Amino acid sequence: MLKIEELEGERSRLEEEKKKLEVQLEQLTLVGDYDQSKTKVLHLAVNPASEARQGLRQDQARLQEECERLRTLLGALERGGPVPAGLEASCLPSSKEVAELKKQVESAELKNQRLKEVFQTKIQEFRKVCYTLTGYQVDITRESQYRLTSMYAEHKDDCLIFKATGPSGTTMQLLETEFSRTVPELIELHLLREDSIPAFLSALTLELFSRQTLA
Repeated sequence: MLKIEELEGERSRLEEEKKKLEVQLEQLTLVGDYDQSKTKVLHLAVNPASEARQGLRQDQARLQEECERLRTLLGALERGGPVPAGLEASCLPSSKEVAELKKQVESAELKNQRLKEVFQTKIQEFRKVCYTLTGYQVDITRESQYRLTSMYAEHKDDCLIFKATGPSGTTMQLLETEFSRTVPELIELHLLREDSIPAFLSALTLELFSRQTLA
């Protein structure tokens, strides 16, 4: 099956060959020029120059027709529409090739679906591991914003919101929430003074854990 790139290459080649024939035809025409007042011309029954010019004209017409056919086929393929009637079947995929291509597409789609399923499974696995190890469930609420919920939270709505800032998103900024307003001392000490988010989260975990233990 000829792909669009191959058809375009074939069309370009035919265009180049057509130009060469036009040059040759022009050269033959120039060679055939003469002064009728000074030159006597003998017309042969079989004239090589005339035959050559006729052959070049025929080749030129054939190439022009082939270029137009390929241009029409290219346009149809690029638009994704039906192939115009009258185009040679040799440029179109056979039923066997179509079936094979369809089989390859279906196989690729199935593989892609399986990869998506594996990826989703791994994401869930990673989230569970992070929750178990750090004590925080991390959810993406919107672009560059992350919600952290502690496993020791007293209420399901108790959460922290961090926003990634900076060119590469490596700087995290704590946004104010109803829950964050209940721990001003931890924010003052670990975020404003020590500038340490891990220390802040660890201290908050110990604080919430102790509340549950004492309760």
